[in-house]
Amino acid sequence: MGRGPELDAFAAALTDGECRGFVVGGPAGVGKSRLGEECLGRAAGKGLRVGRAAASAAAGAVPLGAIAHLLPAGVDLSDPVAGFAAVARGLAAEPGRQWVLFVDDMHLLDASSAVLLRQLMDTGALLLIGTVRTGEPYGDAVAALRGGDSVYRVDLTVLSPQQVDALLQAALGRPVARRTLHELSAASGGNVLYLRELVLGALATGNLTEDGEIWHLVDERLPGTARLTEMISTRLAAADPAGRPVLELLALCEPLSLTYAEALAPPQVIAALEQAGLIRVAQDRRRTTVSLAHPLYGEVLRAGLPLLRRRALLLDQAARVQARGARRRGDLLHIATWQLAATGTADPTLLAQAAVLARHAHDLPQTVALLKALPEEHRTTATDLRLGEALFELGRWQQAEATLAEANALAVDDQDKLAVALVRTTSLLWSNAPVAEALAVNDAARAQLSSPADRRKLTINEGFLRVVGGRPSEGLALLEDLETDVGDAPDLNAWLRGAWMKPAALALVGRTAEATTWARRAHDAHRRVQEHALAAHPAFQRIPLVLALTEAGAPAAEICRVGEPAYAELTAAGSRVRIWLAVLLGRAHWLAGHPVTARRWWAEAATVSRGIDHAMALRPVLGGLAACAAVLGDLDAAEATLTEHRALPPVEPGLLSAGEEFLGEAWLLAARGHLRRACSVLVGAAATARGTGHVTGEALLLTDVARLGGAEQVTGRLTALARSCDGELAPARVQLVTALAVDDPERLLRAADACQAVGADLLAAEASTAAAAAAWRRVGRPRRASAAAHRAATAGARCEGARTPLLAVAQVTAVLTTREREIALLAAGGNTSQDIARSLTLSVRTVDNHLQHAYTKLGVTTRRELAQTFGTSSPGARPHRPL
Repeated sequence: MGRGPELDAFAAALTDGECRGFVVGGPAGVGKSRLGEECLGRAAGKGLRVGRAAASAAAGAVPLGAIAHLLPAGVDLSDPVAGFAAVARGLAAEPGRQWVLFVDDMHLLDASSAVLLRQLMDTGALLLIGTVRTGEPYGDAVAALRGGDSVYRVDLTVLSPQQVDALLQAALGRPVARRTLHELSAASGGNVLYLRELVLGALATGNLTEDGEIWHLVDERLPGTARLTEMISTRLAAADPAGRPVLELLALCEPLSLTYAEALAPPQVIAALEQAGLIRVAQDRRRTTVSLAHPLYGEVLRAGLPLLRRRALLLDQAARVQARGARRRGDLLHIATWQLAATGTADPTLLAQAAVLARHAHDLPQTVALLKALPEEHRTTATDLRLGEALFELGRWQQAEATLAEANALAVDDQDKLAVALVRTTSLLWSNAPVAEALAVNDAARAQLSSPADRRKLTINEGFLRVVGGRPSEGLALLEDLETDVGDAPDLNAWLRGAWMKPAALALVGRTAEATTWARRAHDAHRRVQEHALAAHPAFQRIPLVLALTEAGAPAAEICRVGEPAYAELTAAGSRVRIWLAVLLGRAHWLAGHPVTARRWWAEAATVSRGIDHAMALRPVLGGLAACAAVLGDLDAAEATLTEHRALPPVEPGLLSAGEEFLGEAWLLAARGHLRRACSVLVGAAATARGTGHVTGEALLLTDVARLGGAEQVTGRLTALARSCDGELAPARVQLVTALAVDDPERLLRAADACQAVGADLLAAEASTAAAAAAWRRVGRPRRASAAAHRAATAGARCEGARTPLLAVAQVTAVLTTREREIALLAAGGNTSQDIARSLTLSVRTVDNHLQHAYTKLGVTTRRELAQTFGTSSPGARPHRPL
């Protein structure tokens, strides 16, 4: 995995007649042996003779010990010159068939083995594949095996997070949650051997689990294995004992200035630690810092430190930093953290100052730890407010509400009450509390304030709350006059709050150009002022931008360039409110017609939502997950997801749950052939969206009604909605729905072009497929039908295996009547004639007659063949239970 360039280099070595060796270098655990074995296997596949030898310290003490098993019998090596020549002749016993030998840990070879191998390489009798560990000493004889123009050399590095992601998915069979990927990549440092042991340890303890969609860590712990601890302990034990104090201090306090490291060990000892690959020394302008070379070194070192030794190291380092004046920005945070870890307490003033620094660094767990350590008598409105805000972002809703209620009780002036109200109302809203409860807290605070400017800040907050609570039009009315520049705002935090949700509201009512401008403006402003703001991470401002770009019709690739880095930032910070970015990235891919990618993002959001009981997000997420599974033909998974969805407690419509949460119900019905019932579900969902002012959400749902056969029913309303929406997506939808309603191939092809222009691959494929079928029905246009079918196939290839009724119906049922098509789809979905008759209010005899006509026209004789023709689930699939 991730070794394509190295394998290409080996392929080149095999075809190079002058090549005598291929040497793989790199640190322990990066996969040198695995790559060597792969290269040897490829050589064997080309008909070459192959052999293996594993060097070791024990074998290296005996001349020719590593390769003795490969030497021809009876060769006398007492005369090295004659003996080596005899070996060469024996190994070349099959002329024209080169011998390839893989020597693992080549740096441990004895000199005699190395000399013999080099001679065999020079004669052309041998192509050597060898691995060498970086930083290990070896003699001149081994050096000769690596040297010369006839030897190809590659150096393996650790895997990138993207490669770790691909490797884990290949090994575990399902995707891995982004936070879990972050933890595994950071802990392993991309070292494959360490990664393997971490995964095995987490699996053995049940800490790494999967929910049917995605693997994730239960509590973000990585216990590892005994083998991993032994490997690292052995490596650390080989260090100079004089350097042990430096390693222990780094395990507790890294990174450190080189000056502090040299206080514990002389420069030559520190240089030796670097040479051995145990520490890393970096230059940052005028400052030289030292850190451990791998994150797991710290884990093992900390685990082996006695309590009093740990305490002494921490307190001594805190004293050193204080003695130097604690001048650097992070020094106060470090001192407080070290004192707290050593003694369980620290100076209260220092704790409060350190918490501010930790919050501005977006280190939420550290912020909570520092503030919870404050003695009761030193708690203030400001400290409780900061603690409550951090708890809220971590998804600890009940603790956040209790802390913020205490902060409100401590508030003595209007500014304190205002600050608490801003954070507390947001925490309440995200914690599944009714919108009315958050609005009541906001109203109560506003009633206590006398200043019109302060009261206006809470009006802005009300707008924020109404947008998040699923009322975009109502919220937008309160945010319309928000200052366009943060510098003109009377309150930084209130402005950031309003600027976060105003673009979301604009996007949901169809004003996507304004939404995009506002979202970019809010993000840039938040980045500039984040050190002075009691507000969430600036990456949160990317949430409305992703929504705005999606509704404007931006390609999924552009949306991902904005959203994925922001999600990575929020993941690293540990913020659970990143859920909504995952929700919107999944939605963007769903609209683009990429159900596999959408399913992964929605699975990510579901995992985080379940961990913090966030029903507001979980409802639309589970609906989306079920829709993706249904479109991909995974009907059992879709049904299981909907079972969980139906069991959720009812919550008020949120940012995206107004109607869109029923996508799963509709698309599972459609996958089973119940198109009328699916349309009915979508029409009801669209009415919900209309009632809450979700213009673009209503348009999405009505478009799906048209795709499932109800185009004539929704054309008028969708056209009216498009008039209030800017961007390219709304007009493209109208073109598609209108063309489907009149079944005109020329208009369908123009609609396909419009959909393709906004990156809606699945809509483009459906329009092109429908055009091909329509042209076929008119007869006499076979070339146009063929061209449209080719366009449909091209667009469909980008749709990750999506299977929709419109694709199947247009392709194979052009000769069927509407009723025959409907009954054939239901039968293909595994429904009995009795079930179909009951569903459509027909007699069983009428159903069977229509079904027989469809069989005759399509040239099939069984329901299994019918299902294969439609590409749907086979007969026997579990019927969908009535809504």
